[in-house]
Amino acid sequence: MGIHLRLAHWVRTHPRTLDACLVPAILLGFVLPFAADGTEGYALVVVVSVALALPLVWRRSRVLLSAGLVAGVSVLQLATGIEPVPAQFVILITLYTLAAHGPRWAGLAGLGLAAAGTGIGLVRYASLLGVGPGASVLTTLPLFLIMLVLVESLVLLAWTLGDLSRARRLTYQALEDRARRLEVERQQERDLAAADERSHIAREMHDIVAHSLSVIITQADGARYASTQTPEVAVRTLGTIADTGRGSLREMRRLLGVLRGDESASTRPLPTLDDVDTLIRSVRRSGIGVACRRAGTPRGELPPGAELTAYRVVQEALTNVLRHAGAATTADVLLDHGPRGLSITVDDDGRGAGADPATAGAGQGIRGMTERVRLYDGSVTAAPRTGGGYRVAAFIPYTRT
Repeated sequence: MGIHLRLAHWVRTHPRTLDACLVPAILLGFVLPFAADGTEGYALVVVVSVALALPLVWRRSRVLLSAGLVAGVSVLQLATGIEPVPAQFVILITLYTLAAHGPRWAGLAGLGLAAAGTGIGLVRYASLLGVGPGASVLTTLPLFLIMLVLVESLVLLAWTLGDLSRARRLTYQALEDRARRLEVERQQERDLAAADERSHIAREMHDIVAHSLSVIITQADGARYASTQTPEVAVRTLGTIADTGRGSLREMRRLLGVLRGDESASTRPLPTLDDVDTLIRSVRRSGIGVACRRAGTPRGELPPGAELTAYRVVQEALTNVLRHAGAATTADVLLDHGPRGLSITVDDDGRGAGADPATAGAGQGIRGMTERVRLYDGSVTAAPRTGGGYRVAAFIPYTRT
């Protein structure tokens, strides 16, 4: 089995070499035997055979030229009365090639010309079949019809095989084109996925850095003021700064592990709603009074990754409180599981120095928060409250089943 497969592969990959070898094979097989027999008119047989076989060298590279030369030699034979030679079967090879590799119109034209030429040839050279002038019609007509049907069947068979080969080749080409298109589409999908991952990492980096630095800066300011009067408070504050920095460094390392392709690193940091309490405790250590309330019971499942989004919404809202609302601010976090989804509300009173609700609602953080929630068909609103302060409200629906 291996030998014939290798042979078939060689034939497919070396078509021109095969065609070049076909010409001497035809001449050796169908011309030299006449030399051994001493056939009369041997020189004419050689010339006609060479004229018929030589165009096969270009039967794939120049299909129409090769077919035209074979057709011209055959028509010249009919016009001048030169008898057919054994190499005349080259017409069938040419018809197959024309149907397989030539234009559609050329294949059909070749079929009609070959059918007509073989019929005319049978009539012209009827004497070679034993059909003489004095022969009975009852004996010669059936023989003539049998030969006509046989020859025309060979012509039709050669064209049909060529047409099937053409259809097969076009099918393979269509499959190859489709495979290439699918590969291009897969590459585009990979590029889009990589871009989405980069965007996700950028949002994660912002959330980690912005929140952690806000906590560290607030704690550092408090430690500086307390160091002269209550050193023990300064010591605790410095401990909070160190813990916050270590936690942020761990998350940064995990994100950088993703960028480096480190398989041992977690692909994404995935805090959940259970981590909100830890987040609030870290914010309280910064001097902000934060209360957290939970209401309702879940009536459905949140989409995968939605709890991470909910956590980041709370984190970004509290980070904005730390950065813009002042040290005397209090904030209230509400996580309400309603009938349609999870509602997140973060209110602050904005009574501290430097409160600027307009500034708090702008920037990369709010945009990133909105992009996250929209991935899960949710919504975010961020606006000043009536009477002072600021409100961030988000809604994430349950998974539809």
